[in-house]
Amino acid sequence: QVQLVESGGGSVQSGGSLRLSCAASGYTYNNYCMGWFRQAPGKEREGVATIASGGLTIYADSVKGRFTISRDNAKNTMYLQMNSLKSDDTGMYYCATGPASYSGGYGNTYCSAQLKRYSYWGQGIQVTVSS
Repeated sequence: QVQLVESGGGSVQSGGSLRLSCAASGYTYNNYCMGWFRQAPGKEREGVATIASGGLTIYADSVKGRFTISRDNAKNTMYLQMNSLKSDDTGMYYCATGPASYSGGYGNTYCSAQLKRYSYWGQGIQVTVSS
């Protein structure tokens, strides 16, 4: 029902920047959560950042202050701006969308980083950071 395609990956040196894009097509849901996940060689897939339809975001501690997630609901596109890249950021990056929202209290809606909450996944794109 939903197709996701990542773009913008590549190879950069430590301290460099990359901007990933995720284009959604098919039957999309503007109220769905969107998130970026990554998987390094020999490690499990982990959440990088999530963004709710209302714009509230959550970042993994390892990328906080360096990465910025955003979304354009009208264009069904999500972005991940990655600055000050480190060798530990190397891996396959996946975008995903699904009904992963939860209430953080006080009317604030966030998106979970639990993989099982996401219904649709892109094919992944490689990011390599050399030291």
